[in-house]
Amino acid sequence: MPSLNRRRLLQLSGSAALAAATPVQARSVTDDWSGDVAILRQTWEAMHPGLYRYSTPEEISARLDGLAHAWRTPGSFRDRFLALTRVTASIRCGHTYPSPYNGSDAMVAALYPDRSLVPFRFRWIDGRIVVTDDHTPEGTLPRGSVITAVNGVPTSDLLGGLIALARADGHNDPKRINLMEVRGEDRFETFDIHLPLILPLESHADFELGDGRIVRAALVTLADRRSRLAPSADPSGDANPWTLEKRPDGIHVLTTANWALYGSTFAWEAWLGQVMDDLTHDGAKGLIIDLRGNEGGLDCGHVILTRLIDRDLPLSRNQRWTRYRSAPEAVRPYLHTWDRSFLDWGDKAQPSADRPGFYRLTRYDDGDDGTVIRPQGTRFAGMVAVLCDASNSSATFGFAQAVQENGLATLIGQPTGGNRRGINGGAFFFLQLPASGLEVDLPLIASFPSTPQPDAAILPDLAVPTTADDIRLGRDPQMTAAIARLTA
Repeated sequence: MPSLNRRRLLQLSGSAALAAATPVQARSVTDDWSGDVAILRQTWEAMHPGLYRYSTPEEISARLDGLAHAWRTPGSFRDRFLALTRVTASIRCGHTYPSPYNGSDAMVAALYPDRSLVPFRFRWIDGRIVVTDDHTPEGTLPRGSVITAVNGVPTSDLLGGLIALARADGHNDPKRINLMEVRGEDRFETFDIHLPLILPLESHADFELGDGRIVRAALVTLADRRSRLAPSADPSGDANPWTLEKRPDGIHVLTTANWALYGSTFAWEAWLGQVMDDLTHDGAKGLIIDLRGNEGGLDCGHVILTRLIDRDLPLSRNQRWTRYRSAPEAVRPYLHTWDRSFLDWGDKAQPSADRPGFYRLTRYDDGDDGTVIRPQGTRFAGMVAVLCDASNSSATFGFAQAVQENGLATLIGQPTGGNRRGINGGAFFFLQLPASGLEVDLPLIASFPSTPQPDAAILPDLAVPTTADDIRLGRDPQMTAAIARLTA
């Protein structure tokens, strides 16, 4: 869905429920948090537009009953957080989860126990961990190392447990696998949060390699992980987080690893418009847009589209719906966001017999055809390829869908994130649960296709996988395929 992505929008103030000097995840929690579940239940039932997209009301109610029981029963913070994560993941919504981006500092501290993170970045390939960057001091896990077990637990078993905890739309498991990789593209890695829930680690871990050797390596901290982040992972100030390469063969490569520019003052619209205009002026033979690793953010792709079309382009025929016109007064104290007008849509939300229990939302639409992109600047008529992967699940999902449906570019790579049945997003509340101090992201707008669609991702026009040998040898098969396509 276009418009705003749920990450990097707001850092909320801390909660006393988690503010303690001792490791919270190791303490036994005896407080009754079940009141938070009542707040969560009331909020979801009144406001979550995708709550029943893949589950029945009875199934959701039973899961919340189970969570309330778990949060009344003494247990560790880790156990309680695991119970919450199982419930949020079961909604099968890529924008519903307890988010460290919008939670308190104390929540982040509890989610990232000191020195408990694996000392490398990696990809999942065929149920095995393949190292892409070795961060061990001794260099004992070089690029391309294949790890088959961690502390004696097969990686395929770990992946199965992690998939059940990952946020994604519908049954798009490639997105869940993608989230459980460590790529160095985010301030908070989903894998780092969730692995300790199913395999507690502390200080060191044993990594079994494909050749049978076992390497014991020291684990790292969140600070260690962040110290190696590229600036593009957390754009700020007026720095340009994107790159443009003008190859000697006439192919220009635009890499935009992040569209979440909420905290940035970079004049991205002017820069991107100029890049697109210059393609024609420079006589570029083709353009490759690298969206791999880019989950979404602002609708940066709209600027690109304005230079690829010669007539008005309705972006989507998906209608947008919300479950409420005015947020219930009882839950308003727990709802935080960047735009308080989300509390009451007013006459922009209209009931419709087409979808009982929902309001047709027109606030972000330009009529029934959705947002219309109009030609601007200098049109580029050359060949365009877009490199995609399962990260693309919000604004980048919408962009990939638009270029493919309108024949504006060739999608090359791997299936996207998101879901063709529609996703939830567009506007958000950050639900602060007072007893636990946890936060759960709440998307407010659901898109539904006008015609039946499969419960699936967008498939690339040219599927190109990555192998362990590609990683070991430093090859980029998707880029190679795109260059070959545009220079043929």
